[in-house]
Amino acid sequence: MSAPAWLLPAVPLVTGGALVTAGRRADPWAPAVGVAAALASLGLAIAAAAVRPSATAPFIAGAPVGVAVDGLSAVLVVTVTAVTLAVLVYSVGEFGPDEARARFFGLMSLFAGSMLVTVTATTLPLLLMAWEVMGATSYALIGFWWREPRRADAATTVFLTTRTGDLGLYIAAGAGLAGAGTLALDRLPQASGGWLHVVAAGVVAAALGKSAQLPFSFWLSRAMEGPSPVSALLHSATMVAAGAYLLLRLQPLLAATGWAGPLVAWTGAVTALALGAVAVAQRDLKQLLAASTCAQIGFMVLAAGAAGVSGGVAHLVGHAATKSLLFLVAGIWLGTLGTKDLLALRGATRRWPRVGTAFTVGGLALAGLAPLSLWATKDAVLAAAWKENPGLYAVALVAALLGAVYSAKAITLVWQRSGGAAETTGTVGRWRAAPLPVLAVIAAGVGVYAVPAVAEAFADLVDLPVVEPEPWQLVLSAVLALVVVIGTVVGVRHGVRLPRPVQVPFAGWLGLEQAAHLLFVRPTFTLANALARFDDRVVDGGVRVAAKAVHHAARLADLRLEHPIDALVNGVAAAFRWLGQVARRPQTGQLHAYYAQAAVLFVALAVILVLVR
Repeated sequence: MSAPAWLLPAVPLVTGGALVTAGRRADPWAPAVGVAAALASLGLAIAAAAVRPSATAPFIAGAPVGVAVDGLSAVLVVTVTAVTLAVLVYSVGEFGPDEARARFFGLMSLFAGSMLVTVTATTLPLLLMAWEVMGATSYALIGFWWREPRRADAATTVFLTTRTGDLGLYIAAGAGLAGAGTLALDRLPQASGGWLHVVAAGVVAAALGKSAQLPFSFWLSRAMEGPSPVSALLHSATMVAAGAYLLLRLQPLLAATGWAGPLVAWTGAVTALALGAVAVAQRDLKQLLAASTCAQIGFMVLAAGAAGVSGGVAHLVGHAATKSLLFLVAGIWLGTLGTKDLLALRGATRRWPRVGTAFTVGGLALAGLAPLSLWATKDAVLAAAWKENPGLYAVALVAALLGAVYSAKAITLVWQRSGGAAETTGTVGRWRAAPLPVLAVIAAGVGVYAVPAVAEAFADLVDLPVVEPEPWQLVLSAVLALVVVIGTVVGVRHGVRLPRPVQVPFAGWLGLEQAAHLLFVRPTFTLANALARFDDRVVDGGVRVAAKAVHHAARLADLRLEHPIDALVNGVAAAFRWLGQVARRPQTGQLHAYYAQAAVLFVALAVILVLVR
């Protein structure tokens, strides 16, 4: 059964391409078309998850392209399409008639379609194509308001940073062909010799870059310049989740190397810890959510490295619902209050209680409070970390508690009464509020994953082994999270703040972007300038010297050779001209003259013959 496998990503891709191509003339009906395509995609995803279709097509010799909906991708396609539908419904109320709605809904559809191809691709060529489209559309979406230089600059930073990591996939593809003779994802762990390690290194680099893990995390901060719906989609179920998905999908490859699994696990744990601290230090709500996204994706990366794939996938699903909910609420407050500053958002939940309640549910889930979603899924990841290394478990547990701190901080501030809150500049609207209750229910309801029977059923669904947390682990994390949340609420109400020496570096995302500029951007520009000077002074200089030499030689040839040659040519021409004049004289047109000339010639010929004899 191949048609459903191709139809699933084709619907958003064709819809997106048509809307982007149509341009502004399609603006009036773009929202309806985009939402309808997203709804159809969700229906197709549910059907595909049930029937598990697959398909292949020829590409190059020995490397066909293929798609398949298996256990892992079945969960992902439903998650991606559901979140996409929720975000596009919200976007109907976000973008007015004066905005380029066809371009926005078209790009969002293209982006969702490329993510669907990414999670269903069974070969590296198709995965690379989707990976590239995802990167290009993310650039266009983050820089949607491109007339503002800071947004265009942010989009460029995101694109170049992720592209740096993306090069790893090309290296992995080349090494896969050389070492395994194939580009099928499930056969990459069979690469021979050193090629196995090259493939793994390329995959890890690409995945960490796309998932904003250390040291690439800073691009997610810059991505917050995009519209709020873009943040809700890119940073919940799609772009940043794509890297985590790739590691979860290729966990056998990580295990086969012996080194990639521990490296990935520790990278995820350290990212969760460091970016959790960054989130605690933020005053900007979207920056707090961005840093928390890096941290939460870190748990999924940790799960891939620690062989806890089932828990990592469950965490991805819970996080997708939770984070898309929180980003959409942040977008509502930005649109109605005109600010992202948490201090200016104090009391925002009291103005719109339903919006505030949805944010609170999402925030408590993000905090890891029992019995909500991320408490259950995160503990499944922590259980895998415990089996891998108790030290890894300890780092991850501290990172999880930091999640309780930044979530409780945000919730406390937006519920806090204050006379200095921002003035209302807009309304929520029914379209923007519509998806919030559904996402809140999912963010809370995924907590049933803590029930062993549910976890086992989910593991059977994704066809992966389950790593169940011990009862003491569930109790420990729940109690600690509750204590931390209460302590944070009390601290925020009493105005407790981080010491300035701690606040400044963490609020600045640990100076990661500045370090990237210092270590890579500036040396690259320095090298480029040096090469430009070499080109101007040496290469171009050599060309100019050669041109002058040729010109000088031409002038010498003009002075010493051209005049004699011209004289010789003119002399030959004059001689032929004289001969022509002589030859014309006998041509009188009179017959008797021709007979006389013939007689003279015969006499001359006879004389010559006599003399020769």
